[in-house]
Formats: sequence, C-alpha cells, structure tokens
Amino acid sequence: MAENCDSNCSSCGVEGCGDRQAEEDRTRAGNPASHVKKVIGVVSGKGGVGKSSVTSLLASTMCRAGRKVGIMDADMTGPSIPKAFGVKSHIMGSDAGLLPASTDEGIKMISTNLMLADETDPVIWRGAMIAGVVKQFWTDVVWGELDYLFIDMPPGTGDVILTAFQSLPIDGIVVVTAPQDLVGMIVAKAVNMAKEMEIPVLGLVENMSYFICDQCGKEHHIFGETDIAAIAEKYEIPVTATLPLDPKVAQLCDEGKVFSYESDGLAPIVEKLESLPEN
Repeated sequence: MAENCDSNCSSCGVEGCGDRQAEEDRTRAGNPASHVKKVIGVVSGKGGVGKSSVTSLLASTMCRAGRKVGIMDADMTGPSIPKAFGVKSHIMGSDAGLLPASTDEGIKMISTNLMLADETDPVIWRGAMIAGVVKQFWTDVVWGELDYLFIDMPPGTGDVILTAFQSLPIDGIVVVTAPQDLVGMIVAKAVNMAKEMEIPVLGLVENMSYFICDQCGKEHHIFGETDIAAIAEKYEIPVTATLPLDPKVAQLCDEGKVFSYESDGLAPIVEKLESLPEN
C-alpha cells in the first residue's frame, strides 16, 4: 500500500500498487463464451464440516428449481464434487476454451479430478500453481449461460481462497460449520477474511446440527445445543440454516447420487441467493 493511501484507487497514480491490483483483478472478465449471473463461494474455517456436501446440495436445489447451475471445484488437492455426482468424464478442450463436464441433470462442473488419468492420482502442486489453476477455471472454462456458479473452496484461509477472492467476481460467500466448541473461532476466521476482502457473507450453515432418531423421530443434538443464531448475530450474518447429521447424504455421495437427496433445511440460504441482483 502506498504511503498516505486514502483507499481511493480511482484517483491513485501509484503504479503497481498491490491493493489496487487486487481490486482490478476481481473485475476482470471470464471466458468470452461465458455469462455467469451470480458467483457464490462456499467456505469453511476448517475441514471435515461437510462443505462439499453443502455445495452439492445447494447446486442440486437450484437445479431442481430450474436454474442453470455450475460448480467450480476449487479444492484442488481434495476434490470430491465429481464423485458426489457420479461424473467421470474427462474435461475436453475447444477453440473457445475448456468444456466443463456435466451431470445428467445439467449441472456443469470443473475439477482437477476430471483432468487426471485416474481419480486416485494425487495432485502434488505448489501453492502458486494451484492458485493459477483457480484463475484458469474462471478465464479458460466455457461455462456458457449460468444463473449460479458455486465455488467449492478448500478449507481454511490459504492461497486458493485468497486468489479466488482477489481474482473472481464473487457476489458473496456461504460459511459452513459444525456444532462444536471451537465453532465461533472457526467462523470468525472465514468471516474476518471475507470482510477484509470486501466479500459479503450471505449466510451461515450449521451442518450435522442434530440427528433425527429413526425410532422415535425426535431431534437429538449429539454435539450439544446449537448457538448458530448468536454467532450469526455477533458477526452480522443475515441468514442461517441447519442441516441434520444424516448418513444418507454420505451414502449418496459415495454412490454418485447426491442430486437425489432433497431437504428444505437450506431454504433460508436459497431464498437469500435468489434475492441477489444479477450481473
């Protein structure tokens, strides 16, 4: 940042300012053959909270509602989106750019797993290369007409998320967490990073919030009573949603049939996404 910076990039004459470059990067156009109306990041402060599952369920819900949907699997070293939807076709190229794979229902997707000879091959790349691929997934992929592009981010607040926040025109993020003792701190990390990058936090999803007994039908909060409302209020997150701990979700993801799982638990998030202005 230049000395005596007033944060007004339009009147700044300093060449190569890193802060101004980040602002310029975020407004850059994607592939000329793409028109994406809303770009939504799905993030989590730590792994193992079901972020990819929530991404898959949001995409499926919007697709069932008649929206044109895509998923960018930005978790480069731990991609799971193709498996959840049972997609195994490899990414192909054309004169216009990379052509995303598609589910039977029409959800488009790009993932490193669809670019490997075998889906079990490890992605052993350094951070700079991974960050570069995130940019290419935006600029080089022919997404076509999309109402929503969901970006399944890696956990934490590392290089990939920083690159995505700086380089992609993200309209907002959905934070995914689980009901555990450290949840407040974990949410804070993701929310504070988003605020520093001036990315709106659209909603908070508490996954595995409760378990519904198949015998008595009652909700059991096996990780303790939720305090998601208090956390959302503290960090000024506009909407919240809770999802149960349901073994069926994991089973369907393993079988490549996550699209068949339907739940109204994400309704508040969906309503918030629908209210966003189109680009």
